[in-house]
Amino acid sequence: MTSWSPDPAGLHRPAYVSLADQFARAIGEGLLPAGARLPPQRKLADRLDLSVQTVSRAYEDLIRRGLVVGEVGRGSFVLPAGAENSPPYLARRPGELIDLSILKPVTDRMHLDRFRDGMRWLADNLAAPSALSFRPNSVLPAHQAVASAWLRRAGIEAAPDHIVITDGVTQAMTTAVMTAVPPGGTLAAAALTHHLLMPLSRYLGLHLEGLPIDGQGILPAPLDQLARRGSLRALYMQPSAINPTATVTGAERRAEIAAIARRHDLLIVENDMLNAMIVDRPPPMAVLAPERTLHINGFTKTTMPGLRLAYLAAPAHLAARVANRHLVTNWMATPAMVELLSHWIGDGTVDDLIGWQRAALADRHRIAAQVLGGTGYRWHPQSLHIWLELPPDRDEDGFVAQARQAGVAIASGRAFRLSERDRRNAVRIALGSTGPEDLRRGLVLVAETLARDPEPLLPMV
Repeated sequence: MTSWSPDPAGLHRPAYVSLADQFARAIGEGLLPAGARLPPQRKLADRLDLSVQTVSRAYEDLIRRGLVVGEVGRGSFVLPAGAENSPPYLARRPGELIDLSILKPVTDRMHLDRFRDGMRWLADNLAAPSALSFRPNSVLPAHQAVASAWLRRAGIEAAPDHIVITDGVTQAMTTAVMTAVPPGGTLAAAALTHHLLMPLSRYLGLHLEGLPIDGQGILPAPLDQLARRGSLRALYMQPSAINPTATVTGAERRAEIAAIARRHDLLIVENDMLNAMIVDRPPPMAVLAPERTLHINGFTKTTMPGLRLAYLAAPAHLAARVANRHLVTNWMATPAMVELLSHWIGDGTVDDLIGWQRAALADRHRIAAQVLGGTGYRWHPQSLHIWLELPPDRDEDGFVAQARQAGVAIASGRAFRLSERDRRNAVRIALGSTGPEDLRRGLVLVAETLARDPEPLLPMV
């Protein structure tokens, strides 16, 4: 807790805006440093002779400005400056660095050959509406039927006209979150979550709450506690190995969460990006709670990077809202690529690519085990990454900087952290972003960095 406090004399109508402005100035001037805990809302309300609702609105405004994060059961904390401009991966080609920072599927020459073959098939078979029409309804219905059949393989019953096809998971996630939570509403997610969910929530004016997790994912009791407050509208989940810790939430835990969502009338945004690649995965949330789940089923991470498409399936009562929000943000998925995806699902290419990816990841995980086997990292046999927790004396950003100086790029856990509760410094290491030999060399460099003393890097002069 900091000694700085807002000045009651500086408040004016609307009080919540002027209160938020005082906090913003204090943060900008360094009076409230990163990590500082804001006063409890009721105590501050009493001190300033304001209503709790006014203070709550001020805190929500700070969250929307990207200055503060709220944490269930702990309070509100100042975010580091420029946090939203720090993606976990390298935005540019890393030059001589071995890049294990960006999450990609494993690829080789076969994928390029398949894609070129697919382009030749498109040249001979592209339907006229896909090339000439502006109207989604004249282009996509047949492909929505393919999507419905694909989802049915996982037990998800979605009518074709309840499915929106998007240019990848990011567009689907944006559409789903916009549908599930109105501006000013509250969205909950795991304490470690998708790195884009935090800036997305700020841009949409949402209050994002981090929930405690364990080896099964989101803990049900804190979710129930948060929902009882009455402001929570939806829960964002990544229950199948694509989350930062590579966790697969078990069937019983999923059923508990579905029951809580039903009891409190919460919507669920389920990012099932790896879908069919996960062997023996539990039933999706869209099977356990179909009446309230917006299900995202992607292909980029399971087949190849160029196939940037995803299916977003909605319950009947939300289908029109989903379609409208996708129209105003993206209009429609690229028709030619949708044609190719449907063709590849029909002729078995997608299944072949998923099977190939599963086997390739098994090889990558064997390399990781050989190099880092004694470090106790988290992983799943079909995850595209590992999650390496660091010793208590190792700062994750400092470790990333040291590893990069040694010649390997990895991702800091800070980019995925929504809550500081039970924080463990960690890094994410992608397994598919480079060839097997570079992966081995990069992991050796990580292991060597881990073995060195955590001496801070000195500035170059």
